[in-house]
This record gives sequence, C-alpha cells and structure tokens, in this order.
Amino acid sequence: MNAEFPTRIAYAEACALIDAAAARHRTPVERVALARAHGLVLAEDVRAGLRQPPFDNSAMDGYAFRHADLAQALAQGLRLAGEQFAGPALDLAVAPGTCVRITTGAPLPRGADSVVMKENAREADGRVRILEPQAAGRHVRRAGEDSEVGDLLAQAGQVLTPARLALCASQGLAELPVRRRPTVAVFTTGDELAEPGAPLRPGQIYNSNRAQLMALLRDAGLEPTAWPTLPDDPGQVYSALLHAGHAFDLVLTCGGVSAGEKDHLPALLAERGRVLFWKARLKPGMPVLLAEGSALGDALFLCLPGNPVSVLATWLALGRRLADGLQGRAPRPRRYARLAQPWDKRHERLEFLRGSLEERGDGVVRVHPNPADGSHRMRAAADADALILLEEGVRAYPADAVVEILAY
Repeated sequence: MNAEFPTRIAYAEACALIDAAAARHRTPVERVALARAHGLVLAEDVRAGLRQPPFDNSAMDGYAFRHADLAQALAQGLRLAGEQFAGPALDLAVAPGTCVRITTGAPLPRGADSVVMKENAREADGRVRILEPQAAGRHVRRAGEDSEVGDLLAQAGQVLTPARLALCASQGLAELPVRRRPTVAVFTTGDELAEPGAPLRPGQIYNSNRAQLMALLRDAGLEPTAWPTLPDDPGQVYSALLHAGHAFDLVLTCGGVSAGEKDHLPALLAERGRVLFWKARLKPGMPVLLAEGSALGDALFLCLPGNPVSVLATWLALGRRLADGLQGRAPRPRRYARLAQPWDKRHERLEFLRGSLEERGDGVVRVHPNPADGSHRMRAAADADALILLEEGVRAYPADAVVEILAY
C-alpha cells in the first residue's frame, strides 16, 4: 500500500486532523421543537428578545409597601388596600400609609418599592404591622435584572442543557436551531468473533467490542446502528462499507486495521477513499485510522483497533472528539487529577493508562493508576473510571503529579 498520508503521528496532530475533518463534514442545521432539543448542540447564538423578569415582581409571599412608610408600618401599621396574586396585573396603587397583599411572582403595584415577607408582618383588623426594619427594595425582583434585550443567552456550540432550555423557554422560543445528530454505523470485524449467547468454537472469542462501542456512543448522546460482524473477507468488507458510507455520516469499525494479512481496511480505504492518517503514537490504539469516503460515499470512516481497551481509549480520545466536531460542539473542558502514587513510564508513545478517581474532602481529585496495562485487559478498564493521559517520552511521574484524565 502506497502511504501518501500522515502515519505514526503525534496525538496532537491526530486531534488536529480529526477537528479539520469534522469541520468539513459538519451536520446540517435544523429547527427542532423546544421539547425535543435536550442534549442537542445549538447551531446559532440565542439573544434575549425580552427582558427578564419582564416586570418588577415580588420574590416572596407578603405585603408590598412604600419604604418611605416604614416607620409608620413599624409603629402602627399600614392599611391593607387590596391584593395582587401572580397572574394578570390589577390596576392597584400603593398610596402613602397603605399596603397590598402580594404573592411570589406577582407584579409589584404602582407606588410600591419593597415587600415584607408574610412571616415578618402581622395582619389584624385590616391593618398590617411590620415586625422588624428592612432595607429599601427588599424582596423585589427588578425588571431586566436577569437579562436585558440583546443579551447573549446561549452560544452556538453549547449543548442544550435543562437550564439552557428553561432560559430559551423564558423568552417564548418554541423551537431552536440545532445541528442534526450524526448518524453512526458500527462494524466489528474478524473471523474469530462469536456473538454473546452463541456457543464458542475453538479459537473464537465473544464479540465484546460491539456492546462497548454502542454504549459509548449512547453515552455521547448518539443513536448508533450496529451492523452484522464482518468476516475477514475484503469483498464483503468493501460491500458493507460502500453501503454504510452512502447512508451514514460516520462509520466506525473495530479490528482489521493493523498490518496483518487479514487487516484489509487500510488498503481498501486507501484505494477507494482518502486516508487522512493511519497510526498514531498511542498506547494502546496505535493502528487507528481516519478516512473520508470518496468512492465509498460522503461518510467519515474512523477505524479503531480490535483490542477492547484500544477501542475504549481511541473512542474517548479521538472518536468522541470527532462526533462532537461533526455537531459543532464547543470543546469539552479538559480535566486533571493528581496521581495517587508514583508511576514510571518506560516507553516513548503517549499512553492512556487506566485509573480510578478518588475525591476527598480537600477538594482535590486523585487518580489511582492500574498496573494492568495490556490492551486486552478489559477487567482493569471495567474496574477503572478514567484514562490517565501520560505524555510522550520516557519519564518518571512522582506522586501528586498533575495529569490529564479522560473520564468515562
């Protein structure tokens, strides 16, 4: 195979190529109902068209009054002149020496500038006496104190969380512009694979990668489609990728991407598509490959190694980044922790080491490395909840060293 593409690249270069490919293949913008927008990525900035709150209102159940009348309210009380509940504003005014019963969220009557909460007042015989002094403006929500017209409320690239949806709903928005979630096809490859529940023949192993990758994709908010396991036959692999490449935005494969006699994907994608990179200086996960479809359709093809820990590591480090980029999602915050014990790194490649997070009362997150570092050691990955990113180069990490982590 003629390698006219980057190979054995650094992690940072692989990330840059992932980002560029995602930008070229970004999913289209669509407008969806507010009720269906949770978890989607906003495609355009949202600015306030209404001030919030839209009117001065009460923050408590109590009595609205003029703070200039406080001394009278403390000594002999104020005459109760009416009541204003949350809902349509009544044409009420607070004249000197009077007050109005009010509930939380109700519009403040004209003339009033303060609210005394019900528990700090006593009502008797049509008068309300305030029991203790309070500052002017107490328990009043002023119009526009949360947002004014034109304020930026949510930015393109942000995920629509429940709080952001509530903010958009408060502006009366019934639908929002979002990036369509990418469609994802998942392939596992190899003559050695048997499906869970089926009997194992000599030389076979159960297909654990499909279950893992489908769950990882769902954790990322995607709805993947699993295809049947592909045999180590180049004709069948080509036919499956051709169909998927024309029907999906992203095609993920596991296995068949190294340099063995049965690893057909690199040559097939180099011949029928455009390989953007093959192999990165990662441990585990070195054989990872990224390609554009070309003759195989408009999809992006991300081919992950076959070992289950390699699948976990390359998805968290590269695949999730690619799926985010296809939706124009803003970069996820990078997370860091302190090593709970020293660790000697004795090879040159960047390493994803399995680790378990610990949060103590001091607010510091610590991560305990797991010494089982083989790419087939899935039990260690299941016992962990993060990957520790150890930079390229041989080096000794002391206890308490700050390291980047990829939580899962």
